[in-house]
Amino acid sequence: MKFQTFQIGGIHPEGCKISSNQPIEIMPIPEMVYIPCAQHIGKPAEVIVQKGDKVKVGQLIAKASGFVSANIHSSVSGTVTAIGPIPDLSGVAKNGITIKVEGDEWLETIDRSDTLLTNVDDIKPEDIIKLVSDAGIVGMGGATFPAHVKFSIPLEKKAEALIINGVECEPYLTADHRVMLEKGEQLLVGVQLIKKAIKTDIAYIGIEANKPDAIELLTDLSRKYQGIVVVPLALKYPQGSEKQLIKSIMNREVPSTKLPIDVGAVVSNAGTAVAVYEAVMKHKPLIERVVTVTGNSVEKPSNFLVRIGTPVKYLIEKVGGLPEDTGKVISGGPMMGKAATNIEFPVAKGTSGVLIMPDEISHRKEPTPCIRCGKCVDACPMGLEPYLLSVYSNKKMWDEAEEHYIYDCIECGCCVFSCPANRPLLDYMRLGKSTVMGIIRSRKK
Repeated sequence: MKFQTFQIGGIHPEGCKISSNQPIEIMPIPEMVYIPCAQHIGKPAEVIVQKGDKVKVGQLIAKASGFVSANIHSSVSGTVTAIGPIPDLSGVAKNGITIKVEGDEWLETIDRSDTLLTNVDDIKPEDIIKLVSDAGIVGMGGATFPAHVKFSIPLEKKAEALIINGVECEPYLTADHRVMLEKGEQLLVGVQLIKKAIKTDIAYIGIEANKPDAIELLTDLSRKYQGIVVVPLALKYPQGSEKQLIKSIMNREVPSTKLPIDVGAVVSNAGTAVAVYEAVMKHKPLIERVVTVTGNSVEKPSNFLVRIGTPVKYLIEKVGGLPEDTGKVISGGPMMGKAATNIEFPVAKGTSGVLIMPDEISHRKEPTPCIRCGKCVDACPMGLEPYLLSVYSNKKMWDEAEEHYIYDCIECGCCVFSCPANRPLLDYMRLGKSTVMGIIRSRKK
């Protein structure tokens, strides 16, 4: 079997997929849910319910308020008890909706049966996009870009291929792996729907070599569907990044400042494809998702199907609680995830995992002077010079940072991983990137 990959940069961190054999378990519904209004990039959704309102599962509670925005639906049935600030994982209060759970009453329009629906022939592309928009679907790999916007291809562009991202190259995370194994048929129907929406005849499903069971299963299942090809990919981080995935599968490079559609590609996460199936064929909004809860000292690493708005502390209790040696709790994986200041923050549409790190490995090592070894340059999948860009950011040399393409940084952390001097390269890269992007936006205005 041939395993494809990208050529520039990349690293090989230990996979640590210790929860990969744990089937998806349905997480019990909590007593209260806290649903943020900003679960997507762009403007937060506008609340359309009031305190004291009764809501059902799947009911629209906050409406998209901008072009790059997404609808928010209730994940439970009960009473709205508050509308206001909800602390996120960083402790920053953001607008949200608190609901007290009372039973589990779903909207009658949602098909909750296990019957697989496969007939997509009579569904129009524009209807697929509308249903995806109505359902509030966003990219579930972590980017949370509204799916209906991505699927609405500009008239001057053409989607030559759909790429389904089943790579899950982030260490520890196994949610997408379990989705591919347990919801393979739904995923493939979702792929057919997305293909139809973006008007392309070919779809590639990229899966890394450490998931041979998913490669075998989807290769077998895809034989029933025309124009779907499973592509085995070599183990290499960040294989799941959009630009690297396009290079690995289509051998095309997305130019600086350009988007995947500029080279004829549309990339969508495996979990997103399943959500598209549920939205179009079952009329089910995005109200729950699979979340990996794991860590080296965790009693029972698991994959849970969780209602949006469930406090993370309930997931942690379900796997045996915080281990005594806990040093850090991360939302996401160790490479690109964010450290949480609390465990009360709610699961959102982009929450792929909760990683509980032992104290022994959760602290940064003391940085030492750069020895100009160039390992960060070799590791950068975007061909940048992190050691130089970090200096520009530290010294606030924004013009020089822009001239050296700091805005192309994908914040993957390969530079930090490879640095023998333990320099905080990614911190400086993020600072420089956000500052330069702000300068560019101001210049355009």
